[in-house]
Amino acid sequence: MKLFSFLIFSSLLLKQVSLVIGDVGTAASYGPPYIPTACGGNRAGQFPPGNLFVAVNEGLWDNGAACGRRYRIRCVSGNNRPCKGGSIDVKVVDSCPGSPCSNSFLMSKDAFAAISHFPHAKINIEYTQ
Repeated sequence: MKLFSFLIFSSLLLKQVSLVIGDVGTAASYGPPYIPTACGGNRAGQFPPGNLFVAVNEGLWDNGAACGRRYRIRCVSGNNRPCKGGSIDVKVVDSCPGSPCSNSFLMSKDAFAAISHFPHAKINIEYTQ
């Protein structure tokens, strides 16, 4: 009986715990014009299907080595519960235009809308490459 109670308690506890398996950071949206970019210049074909792309901060930019990298991003929190749930895969096409950049990622409007209810929010995210 003690083992059964322990198993029930453990399963309930695991349902309440959200494990973080990637890095954490912040994200906001940015709007057009998206070109030129640091990675692809004025080429319209540089953007992935669905316009799921990002610009990254100095730390992730890595002197341009980030161009073309793919990240999986998930919204984890923010003011007024902005997260939609789920995650998206994005492609790096640019570096953050401001220095220092106040976010880990600046996401295209389409990418940001896929994970946040509010287009002008600043959200906390989990991301993996």
